[in-house]
Amino acid sequence: MSRGLAWTIHLATGVLGLSGLVWAWMRYLLEPVDEFSILHHPAEPDVRVLHLLVAPAALFLWGVVWRSHVWARWRVGVQQRRRTGLVLMLLVLPMVASGYGLQVTDEPAWREAWIWVHGVSGTLFALVYLAHQFGSRLVPRRGARGDHKSREAA
Repeated sequence: MSRGLAWTIHLATGVLGLSGLVWAWMRYLLEPVDEFSILHHPAEPDVRVLHLLVAPAALFLWGVVWRSHVWARWRVGVQQRRRTGLVLMLLVLPMVASGYGLQVTDEPAWREAWIWVHGVSGTLFALVYLAHQFGSRLVPRRGARGDHKSREAA
């Protein structure tokens, strides 16, 4: 995977995650702007639109990651960061399905269920994504003789 593609994926995933957290904060933790408003913050519509516009692009990019990164490394037996990578790919399914469910469901009980699934899977995805990106930098790898590899050699 090229550095440009990697940074594009990081940017899309970061914007999606941050906009989701900010939107959830506005919607569920703030009081409405006034007693007749459905908005909890004046910027709520803009944050919602940003989240909904970036989501399809991020989904497309995760598909590219599957093809060019995950599946390619799986085939050749690369073990480094495999667990977190597979957990990320598994979390994409409930996160995306619940996001679409939220867009098409009117039934209050189903909406509540989709909100919880989307919030939990999205939060877990963000945490595992960070662990996948930074976890290997925190745990030194061992070389063939048991000595630590330098960062330049990694």
